[in-house]
Amino acid sequence: MAAITGERTDATTPASTESQNGAQTARAALGSLPSIYWWGAGIAAVLIVLGVSLWIGGPGMEYPTTVAHVQSSDGTTSFPKSLRDVTGDAIDTGTKWLTTKGDWLFDGIKNAITYALNYIEDGLKWLPWPALVLALVLAAFAVGRWGLMAFTAFAMLFIGFMDLWENTIDTVALMVVAVVLSVGIGLPLGVFGARNQTADRIMRPILDGMQTMPSFVYLLPGILFFGLGKPAGIFATIIYAVPPVIRLTNLGIRQVSPETVEAARSFGASPLQLLTKVQIPMALPTIMAGINQTTMMALAMVTIASMVAAGGLGDNVLRAIQKNEVGNGVIAGLAIVFMAIVIDRLTQAVARGRQEALSAGH
Repeated sequence: MAAITGERTDATTPASTESQNGAQTARAALGSLPSIYWWGAGIAAVLIVLGVSLWIGGPGMEYPTTVAHVQSSDGTTSFPKSLRDVTGDAIDTGTKWLTTKGDWLFDGIKNAITYALNYIEDGLKWLPWPALVLALVLAAFAVGRWGLMAFTAFAMLFIGFMDLWENTIDTVALMVVAVVLSVGIGLPLGVFGARNQTADRIMRPILDGMQTMPSFVYLLPGILFFGLGKPAGIFATIIYAVPPVIRLTNLGIRQVSPETVEAARSFGASPLQLLTKVQIPMALPTIMAGINQTTMMALAMVTIASMVAAGGLGDNVLRAIQKNEVGNGVIAGLAIVFMAIVIDRLTQAVARGRQEALSAGH
């Protein structure tokens, strides 16, 4: 019996090998065809589909989107229901169920965010403005010397004398909470994606969607889950701003030299020690670049979040648009630009300092 089985195996193996070789030969022959043949085949396929479509549906053929019909209350009229209507109704139903069953969770998050925002706002507003301006100017001098120091002093004085100081503090508080939460969410996800290829493949299209979705769309779930106010703006800002820190944390850890990782393992480093003592410190410049981008995107989004009563400098811009006050709009816009430049230069200087320290071998 074993001999028979062996004979069958020996007999079928050449046949399967020949079929595989034939398939490979066919693929190679098709791949070697000139591109003009492929173009001709594609044009012919388009013309065939065009002719069939014109014959079946005529010019201006529409998508067959109607999937159901709904009867009127008296039963005399039937209304078509498209796939978009059905999908939208399903999303609405799921959202209502989530907001009803998870109101305890959303209320808790809303209260925590409101408490943190009030604490930061009250603390910053309690400090005299000369002390805050001097602290920022000295920090700018420490990392960027005279040029950045002079610009920071000018920017802070411009904001203050234009009577935008309190709204700027509100914007800073919104940014601080949003950036801290974004980094707290993004760093672990970036590390997880760098260490798990499957997780990286799953997260990549999600992050693409988060970065390409119009920013105004993020205000809708914020309103549904938290209502009008600052927590809704924070929620929308996190969704909009978190992708860069996830992507660049992932990238930074993946770019750590394999030789360095292997050397740490050979000395007996555990996975946690390898991550915290080797990979994250060496990837810190790239991670800081991600935090920098997240901060800039958060600043852009908290301005848009004024549409859901989030407050801050965005309110000045929104009121200027509503009242057609070009001057006030330009002044508020310049305040936001100056804030963005100062924050960008300060965070870039920190990342650059870490990069120089790594280059020097520290």
